[in-house]
Amino acid sequence: MLPKLTTALAALVIGTSAAFAAGDSDTHIIDYDFPFEGPFGTYDQNQLQRGLKVYTEICASCHGLKFVPIRTLADEGGPAFSEDQVKAYAETIEVYKLNEDIGEYEYMQAETTDHFPENNSVGAPDLSLMAKARAGFHGPANLGINQLVKGMGGPEYIASLLMSYTGEEKEEAGTILYENTAFPGGWISMAPQIEDGYVEFDDGSPNDAESISKDVAAFLMWTAEPKLAARKQMGLTAVIMLAVLSVLLYLTNKRIWAPVKGNKED
Repeated sequence: MLPKLTTALAALVIGTSAAFAAGDSDTHIIDYDFPFEGPFGTYDQNQLQRGLKVYTEICASCHGLKFVPIRTLADEGGPAFSEDQVKAYAETIEVYKLNEDIGEYEYMQAETTDHFPENNSVGAPDLSLMAKARAGFHGPANLGINQLVKGMGGPEYIASLLMSYTGEEKEEAGTILYENTAFPGGWISMAPQIEDGYVEFDDGSPNDAESISKDVAAFLMWTAEPKLAARKQMGLTAVIMLAVLSVLLYLTNKRIWAPVKGNKED
């Protein structure tokens, strides 16, 4: 009975692994390097500021960031804009909220205490947590093995998605689909959005399609993990404390049991 059960379980595991492997082979994710990767990585403030510009000029027409407070653009470890810059940016946005003067909801100029507006105009997904949602996209059973081993996660998926259009199109049920080698299934309803020179940066940073894609991917990673640097610092502190505690426990153990071990030797 036991050998048969073992054989059946082995067949199930092999079949499941093969199925997931087949699903993963349909997509091709580029392993981009980002400054926030690794145990000591941090966000590049300038890259996040460029990513916000890309989001505002290209992505915001279809996608929202409803979980991100506008005021966090001034946070250290993030884009780190000045308070005046954040206020000026908020003035360029309209949000749907309660007008207390008339007691009704309407579109009003945003304040720094508001969140980025939600955008459901074309049914496009909100991007607030996209980088986290796609963090475990790759590897057996979506366990995120490549993210753990190679550092590949949500930002790589987003940047790869923007760079992986082949130019092929087809129509299904009245909808135009575009071939994309990074998207599961190979076809996506979002048309290509990024091309060389689509966004101009004041600091003269590269604005080729790949650089633009990486900038917005880094910004979306920050929207999903705004406290990434603080979390890494806390983790490093915890590891150091545990290491010190382990040494103290070892020395304490030797001191407590030294008389007993000495008596046994006698």
